[in-house]
Amino acid sequence: MSKVNIAEKFSLFKSYWDPKIVGELNNQYVKLAKLKGEFVWHNHEDEDEFFMVVKGKLTIKLREGDIELNAGEFYIIPKGVDHMPVAETEVHVLMFEPKSTVNTGNIDSDKTIDTLEKI
Repeated sequence: MSKVNIAEKFSLFKSYWDPKIVGELNNQYVKLAKLKGEFVWHNHEDEDEFFMVVKGKLTIKLREGDIELNAGEFYIIPKGVDHMPVAETEVHVLMFEPKSTVNTGNIDSDKTIDTLEKI
């Protein structure tokens, strides 16, 4: 493993809601993603999710209220909790997730990514 420059990695892709693998540790992936617009309501029955905003502002909608994250802030969504990320403008996020995590969790949609790209 060599050092990773997050800004450089973000410059390598333009797609939204398409997480990229930039590292691995303890059976987890370190992922980067660009987000814009609304995702889908979903949950992950067996996995917690870690979202850290690197650039921009992210709203994570929860059934009991919204979480607003700015650059430098993170939130861990506990397994089984329904959520929907929303980004009014482009947001860059870093995520730690078990390798088994599917981006749309318990929902199959046109935003489901079956094969993750490593960059």
